Amino acid sequence: MLAMVLAMLDNMIVGTAMPRIVGELGGLTHLSWVVTAYVLGTTVSTPIWGKIGDLYGRKTIFIISIVIFMVGSALCGMAGSSLLGGADGGMAELIAFRAIQGLGAGGLIVNVMAIIGDLVPPRERGQYQGIMAGVMSLAMIAGPLVGGFITDHLDWRWAFYVNLPIGAIALAMIVTQLHLPKLRHAGGTVRIDWAGAGLLSVGITALVLITTWGGNEYAWGSWQILTLVAIAAVTLALFVAVERKVVEPIMPLQLFANRNFTLISIIGFLLGFAMFGAINFLPLFQQMVQGSTATNSGLLMLPMMGAAMVVSLFVGKAITVTGKYKIYPVLGGIGMAVGMWLLSTMDVHTSSWVTGIYIAVLGLGMGFLMQTTMLIAQNSVEQKDLGVSSSATTFFRSIGGSFGVSLFGAIFNNHLLSELTSRFGEQAAERVAKSGGRMDPSAVAQMPAQMRTGLVESLATSISGVFWWAILFAVVVPVLAAFVKEIPLRGGAPAPAEDEQAVSPAAG
Repeated sequence: MLAMVLAMLDNMIVGTAMPRIVGELGGLTHLSWVVTAYVLGTTVSTPIWGKIGDLYGRKTIFIISIVIFMVGSALCGMAGSSLLGGADGGMAELIAFRAIQGLGAGGLIVNVMAIIGDLVPPRERGQYQGIMAGVMSLAMIAGPLVGGFITDHLDWRWAFYVNLPIGAIALAMIVTQLHLPKLRHAGGTVRIDWAGAGLLSVGITALVLITTWGGNEYAWGSWQILTLVAIAAVTLALFVAVERKVVEPIMPLQLFANRNFTLISIIGFLLGFAMFGAINFLPLFQQMVQGSTATNSGLLMLPMMGAAMVVSLFVGKAITVTGKYKIYPVLGGIGMAVGMWLLSTMDVHTSSWVTGIYIAVLGLGMGFLMQTTMLIAQNSVEQKDLGVSSSATTFFRSIGGSFGVSLFGAIFNNHLLSELTSRFGEQAAERVAKSGGRMDPSAVAQMPAQMRTGLVESLATSISGVFWWAILFAVVVPVLAAFVKEIPLRGGAPAPAEDEQAVSPAAG
């Protein structure tokens, strides 16, 4: 629970602090990359963390991932500072360090889910994952508040430094209190599928660069984009070929023969695509358009997180009592689609309390989906593949988020330039856009009235357009969830195990 707080708190703090970070380091058009780098680092590392945990046990891997996350956090806090040579290239440094932070977060998140799977049988797992979802929601509530306070009253760098004391407490608790079986492969020495991991990482990175640069940095038909398309196609094809032959694949392809696992993987991708891609723009709307302070924009996220927490706790308990779970991802998909539609109707006249109602509806949908999808995926595989199942589910959600942030970022940038051009003309739009690359809400307030009005209206229209696109992906979720087969949840608590005990991964 401490480790999950660490990962979730960071995401929400950074989201609230982003307008101030952009104001100091510049690069409004690169805003999405700060999130993309983190999500990409998480995504490419998740399958590796999950597989290594399955083969060798999770405690040491868990500790290593937390240390990497803390190192990345410290470096992010120093980005653009005199410690690293000054403000020039500060945004590039922050993006690179966020990728390191994401590498640690990948192991952090997947090991939390797999450890619950190691210790708790599926029939009882719903309430534990519901509690974990509640902790995640509490972290999401606290994150914007802490982020807003840090942004308004301290240096934004503390949005990253705050992870260090929390991480130290988590490490101390894990080292002294967490007792898990050391899982060793029954066949003896094994080899990690580094070839598969490398090919997957290259292929996914190429895909994210395509969605980030296509139509923005480079034309869709440019040689840069076409080269990336070729790299993605070749490496992913080679990845599939490698996974068919290796003894311990990073992502066993036979898992996709299971209908539930395949459906949940697709649902997770769409959930990440719509949710992470679109929610990234809420603090920008609240601060730039509605004029909220960073602290108040954090408070305005409370309805979404509160709704998600209450629903997650209810769903977890209901699953444990009834053993039924199919209806919840269907309800979650419907709630998420309705929430996205409501958010797409926002404009410069939308009040903060109306926005709060809209995001509360989105939170209800998230609460039905967040942990239920993980439970279904874990219940669809054997105990020996628990880590792979957890990492695959997290992987598809993360890669969906990476694609969503990149694609919606490109949509936002293009739409914003188009709106500014229609209001100010091409040359004036470029000047406004360039001035917007290094600004925060206070800088907007000091602009001439006509420029300020045009910029705020352009931002509002562009952000609403992002939510319109998110609807297209959100509506597919309940349709796919309706085809999930309700497999009875396995019961029976596992026998206690100590760190020194060596067992087969199948001994669940």
